[in-house]
Amino acid sequence: METNKPLKKEDIPQEVFDLYDDYAHDKIDRRGFVQRLGLYAAGSVTVGSLLSFMEPNYRNTQVVAADDPDLNSDYVEYNSPKGGGTIRGLLSIPKDADEKLPGIVVVHENRGLNPYIEDVGRRAAKANFISIAPDALWPLGGYPGNDDDGRTMQRKRDRGEMLEDFIAAFEYLKQHPNCSGKIGVVGFCFGGYISNMMAVRVPDLAAAVPYYGRQPSDEDAAKVKTPLLLQYAELDTRVNAGWPAYEAVLKGNNIEYTAHMYPGVNHGFHNNTTPRYDEPAAQLSWERTLAFFNKHLRT
Repeated sequence: METNKPLKKEDIPQEVFDLYDDYAHDKIDRRGFVQRLGLYAAGSVTVGSLLSFMEPNYRNTQVVAADDPDLNSDYVEYNSPKGGGTIRGLLSIPKDADEKLPGIVVVHENRGLNPYIEDVGRRAAKANFISIAPDALWPLGGYPGNDDDGRTMQRKRDRGEMLEDFIAAFEYLKQHPNCSGKIGVVGFCFGGYISNMMAVRVPDLAAAVPYYGRQPSDEDAAKVKTPLLLQYAELDTRVNAGWPAYEAVLKGNNIEYTAHMYPGVNHGFHNNTTPRYDEPAAQLSWERTLAFFNKHLRT
């Protein structure tokens, strides 16, 4: 490793990214993560510098500003009677839209509605959709301002009830006066799992784009009627292990799907706030996502 320069992505061994993935998905706790980072510290590359480099940076990574002049973007609350009750989400609508727009539910990772996911919601609105990005932590007080505490909080909620919260967000958009009623979902990590499950559970969901999300059971997968665009990372062996069985069910039931495996990238490659981010893969995947939504939500 170079020790006389600021850390760069290429300075970091793949094992550190794998270790971070284990930490981010509760395979090891923070203490274990920090201890094992020590194996990769050398010279001026300290455990502290590695830890700081791997953690998300929300300070200067927004793609669409919270006060973007082309959007009306603000928090709303809606009811999730089978889930957590009252749920808050960020609703983003293009200003001066002269027609009803298709909707997108944006589903966060396993840490609540952090700034990155809010930004993705605004990105969807900038592409001329109405979006809602719910916070499944709202029944516990909402995203706490950092991802570590967010992960801890999200573990306290029931996964099935959180799925109901996002299904309720779909229903909220469907009834919104600015929405055409054609609605899709995009989600990342935990949100990828929720996107898959919404395709199982919501018959009139028009499109689903799971990013590196855990797959449903074979029984559930056979119930999918929604067109799927599945985005996977080649180095994400944990999630990818479930893909062959899922694909076999999709093929066996003639379910419409397209899957992309992005070479040489890690789980979380779309998230531009961490060094797992891969700009070419993130941009290409987002272009594909918007094209998929345009195809299925505007016809």
